[in-house]
Amino acid sequence: MNRPLPALAVVAAIALALPPACTAQAPSAAASLPVPSTAPPAEQMVSGLPDFTHLVQQVGPAVVNVSAEIRGGSRQVANEEDVPEFFKRFFGDDAQVPGGARQPQRPDNSLKGISLGTGFMVSDDGYILTNHHVVDGASSITVRLSDRREFKARLIGSDEQSDVALLKIEGHGLPALRTATETAKAGQWVVAIGSPFGLDHSVTAGIVSAVGRANPYSEQQYVPFIQTDVAINRGNSGGPLLNTRGEVVGINSQIFSSSGGYQGVSFAIPIDLAVSVMQQLKTTGHVARGQLGVQVQELTATAAHALGLPNASGALVADVLPNSAAARAGVQRGDVIQAVNGRPVNDSADLPPLIGALPPKSRAQVTVIRDGKAVQLPVVLDMLTATADQPEAAASRTPAAAPE
Repeated sequence: MNRPLPALAVVAAIALALPPACTAQAPSAAASLPVPSTAPPAEQMVSGLPDFTHLVQQVGPAVVNVSAEIRGGSRQVANEEDVPEFFKRFFGDDAQVPGGARQPQRPDNSLKGISLGTGFMVSDDGYILTNHHVVDGASSITVRLSDRREFKARLIGSDEQSDVALLKIEGHGLPALRTATETAKAGQWVVAIGSPFGLDHSVTAGIVSAVGRANPYSEQQYVPFIQTDVAINRGNSGGPLLNTRGEVVGINSQIFSSSGGYQGVSFAIPIDLAVSVMQQLKTTGHVARGQLGVQVQELTATAAHALGLPNASGALVADVLPNSAAARAGVQRGDVIQAVNGRPVNDSADLPPLIGALPPKSRAQVTVIRDGKAVQLPVVLDMLTATADQPEAAASRTPAAAPE
């Protein structure tokens, strides 16, 4: 008669039948635990989300709506089909949509459109900054404050190269914004207040994506733009870009878009450049810029290697204009400009803003690499009278930057 197997023997038999993975021993506790870090805990770099309520309440009254009447013969206006029905009801059948498609100029002087934008007061006696493209060709400019008061504005001056315009309304004790003394930095919070599509005092916020950005698709080659992800649309043009102290760090000017609408890339004019333009417009009515007198192009890695350079940083001089400041200083074709007054030139687009920010007849120190050696060239700048000191035009460009 068969005897039942002992319980222990049955368990042992089952264990022998299991696959090795099921019977393998678990790793020791000491092997599974990470080695404790002796470094101090990481610092909390971002704490909470900002609340812009107080900021908007304080600075909002200094932001104004700008409406510029465009008459026949003075500027092209939008095609009727480009104006949404919603806005025709508010602004009439001749409503102007900034940045929209254009039709040929009309010879008569009747009202053909209204350019809508934003501006902000920079003094309590009524000086207002906005964009050049908002008021370009306007026969009449109306400014509306947040309390609904309206003023006829006088155009003090306008500069296409920087896209900055200065207006003046008659008044005293008006709210005004402060301009920032510190330049914007990538990663900082910024706020935009404007009138997108005529919707007054709309507030959007985001961060600075980059600074010193060149926009090859715009006419403003002398502007080192602030790039942000703040939502900017048609009608925001000329409005302030503010830091969390409520100080103006830039003037909203353009978006980079393949559709004509906001796609997360916006550009603002740095306020220090805008203030310089404003001061010149107040004093002389125009802006004078320095000119070096060179045509530069991108320095490729292949060209840098051929020139014996360790990297492709700098602007390659493709041509030197005769009798120019560069020619007098001894700049040669094939030189690589790497600095102006000690400020680095990382690529060809960096040169125009550095030179254009200096007044004519001012002295500058230009650092070039020639035959593998750094050469310091003192230069006395000319006055900008033609397209120069700019990257050579690309063979083809797709228009992607639209004034807003």
